[in-house]
Amino acid sequence: MVQQIGDSDQPEPMSAMVDKLSSEQESPQPLTTDIETEKRILAQKQKERAARVAEQEKRAKEFLTEQEVAEAEALAKARAESQQYVDNSAPAIDDTSSTESTKDVTTDLTVQPRTESQSATDTTKSSEAEKQKAVQEQQEAQRQAAIKEQAAAKKTCREQKTSGGRETSRSKKAGEAQAAAERKREAAEAAKKRATKSPSEYQIKKGDGLIKLARQYNMPVEVLAQANNLSPSAALQLGQSITIPSSKQVQRLEREAAAAEQAREKKRQQEEALAKKSADAKREAQQKLSEARKEVKETDAKGSFGVQVALANDQAKADELAKKFRAAGYQVKTSATSRGVRVVVGPERGKVAALALKDKINSDPKVNTTSAWVLYWR
Repeated sequence: MVQQIGDSDQPEPMSAMVDKLSSEQESPQPLTTDIETEKRILAQKQKERAARVAEQEKRAKEFLTEQEVAEAEALAKARAESQQYVDNSAPAIDDTSSTESTKDVTTDLTVQPRTESQSATDTTKSSEAEKQKAVQEQQEAQRQAAIKEQAAAKKTCREQKTSGGRETSRSKKAGEAQAAAERKREAAEAAKKRATKSPSEYQIKKGDGLIKLARQYNMPVEVLAQANNLSPSAALQLGQSITIPSSKQVQRLEREAAAAEQAREKKRQQEEALAKKSADAKREAQQKLSEARKEVKETDAKGSFGVQVALANDQAKADELAKKFRAAGYQVKTSATSRGVRVVVGPERGKVAALALKDKINSDPKVNTTSAWVLYWR
């Protein structure tokens, strides 16, 4: 018997049936979607978001209001403190401390509120940032104004103190000058009262001197020294007795000292005039001598002439005189005669030159002679 292949009447194998069932089970089942529910959930979320945004805006407005109130209070307090500082003339607060404290207040007032939700819109954030920036600028301007007011008050206080100090210094100096003048006047009066009315003896103690005693008894040191026959610079010995002149003696000694000073001055002037006259005569004689030596006239006596300045008793005396004239710059020779030893200055060529030399010798203070005369040498 032959089995026919592909006969539809034969049942399918068991494995094929299992595969068919598995494929049917794996096919997706249709999902039921509730569109209305989704819309309702989305609307609820949008409503919650709008509520959160409104709450944030409300809190920001409240914070700005509180910040403005705090700024107004801080400014009023700063102005009150500045006015009190000016009124009391108290030292102003250091700029650094004021700046730091103001910065601390500004920092405290400008603290950003922490948002409770990170889902705020970009528009709201930008608006809040601009408002906060404007507030910060306003606070900075107010802080600078307060600092300027404090600096002005401090400057005014310093100027007032400086002006008052100058007035006090001037008053103090004037008072000191007046007191010094008063003390000086009192010292002069006391010195006049201490002046002795009659001469008295004083025994020198340790530390005494003419200058000290002269000041003590109100008299010139020269008068005190003259009354005791001492030099004004003389040193005094311990235990030495000196005379303190009376007021009348002081006046007399002062007159005598003034007269002596006038006499000394007059003598000095006379000596200066004499010295000047002698110097002029010597200069004139020297000039004449120089001119005479340069020119010898035909009418002059020819030959060598000398100027005899002395006739010594012996050679020793003649040598002594010759030494003095040589020291004065003259050319000197000695010549023995029957009457003594001549001391002759020269020679000069021509009588005119010899006469000029004689005038020079007679006017020379170094040799101090007026008896020179011209003689013929050879």
